[in-house]
Amino acid sequence: MGEITEFLTLMIPAMVPFLLAAQGTVLSGRAGVFNVSQEGLMVLGAAVGFLVSFKVGSNTVGLGAAFAIAALFGLVLAYMTTQLRLDQFVVGLALYFAALGAAGLLYREVIGVTMEPPLIPTLDDYPIPLLSKIPFLGEVLFDHDLVVYAAFLISAVIYWFMYKTRSGLAFRSIGENPKAADSLGINVTWARTWSTVVGSGLVGVAGAYLPMVYTGLYTEGMVAGRGWLVIALAFLGGWRPHLVVAGAAFLAGMEVLALRAQVAGIGIPHQFVLMLPYVATLLVMVFAFRWARQPAFLGRNYDRESRLVG
Repeated sequence: MGEITEFLTLMIPAMVPFLLAAQGTVLSGRAGVFNVSQEGLMVLGAAVGFLVSFKVGSNTVGLGAAFAIAALFGLVLAYMTTQLRLDQFVVGLALYFAALGAAGLLYREVIGVTMEPPLIPTLDDYPIPLLSKIPFLGEVLFDHDLVVYAAFLISAVIYWFMYKTRSGLAFRSIGENPKAADSLGINVTWARTWSTVVGSGLVGVAGAYLPMVYTGLYTEGMVAGRGWLVIALAFLGGWRPHLVVAGAAFLAGMEVLALRAQVAGIGIPHQFVLMLPYVATLLVMVFAFRWARQPAFLGRNYDRESRLVG
């Protein structure tokens, strides 16, 4: 029981980067905007979050700065796809490379070349009174940092908005048939813009969480492909917030399992161990992709003057 408790306790915070980034991807995707810049935005969020936290001395401000810079990139994506009607995939890839370059440039300009990398304090745990005292569940679910609680709360709010409100129903209709939504008076351009901005901001926070909870320092390779896994997770969850939570638990579990196998020294090459989350994701998607449904107009721009949506 002790090993299971330890495994699950490690898995919950490992879910946070996947959860925040995937929910951000789902948010814009349900309005029809397919964002593929997650990997770059997570790297940029990690760099900006770390640098601001290091200079200001506040992880909260660092997380806010990560949200702001990634949201700015999201605004560029929204403008280029809703106003200029450029190809979403091409713009997303361009922003991915721009974010990667900006992250490296900012770190070198602010920190420079040092013999010892600077450190920031990692996030403190805040046990929830009473709930954290529950045997097994208290340690697993209610003894984590505040970002963990916020990630699950955000997931619940997005689910409630999409499936329990009239506004959410109207919002989901945009990704299915924006022409019909527009005819009912729904502002398609505004919905696509705010969802892409907020969704991108969540991706940036997901990246900033990594140095703030794991190492206390920033390295360029610390995102380690999680941004690409997030896109697979959105498809795997059928672009539904509640299923994304389950998918995030699966990816986090594979990540923790790989790390524990590497630490245990079981004689398997560490390169193979690091492949586990990606291989597992591919295998699951092979079987799950048949029933996983995506928004009908995902990745397609809308022109209200045209008969067709392109």
